[in-house]
Amino acid sequence: MNKLSTQGYFIKRLKDSGYVVDRIFDHYSEIDCRCWTIMIDPGNTSVFCTYIENDKEIGNNYFELYDCNRFINGRFKIVTESMEVFIKFLNKLNIINKFSKKGE
Repeated sequence: MNKLSTQGYFIKRLKDSGYVVDRIFDHYSEIDCRCWTIMIDPGNTSVFCTYIENDKEIGNNYFELYDCNRFINGRFKIVTESMEVFIKFLNKLNIINKFSKKGE
């Protein structure tokens, strides 16, 4: 079963939707609530997306977006199991992947 919580599946769905995505990290310790981190639209909007599992503050699994306050104020949390909902949030935040990587 493919789930958005799986890094490879999440990346594939974003790429299928036209986004450029780079893997950043997926070896957090077992006691860390972060599972993996990717960068969406690297070199342009360069948004970090981290999948968080069972965080006590939220009490749920969620995606956290961060870009040093360029398009997103603070850290933006998205609770969803739908890629369509996730992409709608990206578009609402003006992260629409309209550019290619620098130098391409």
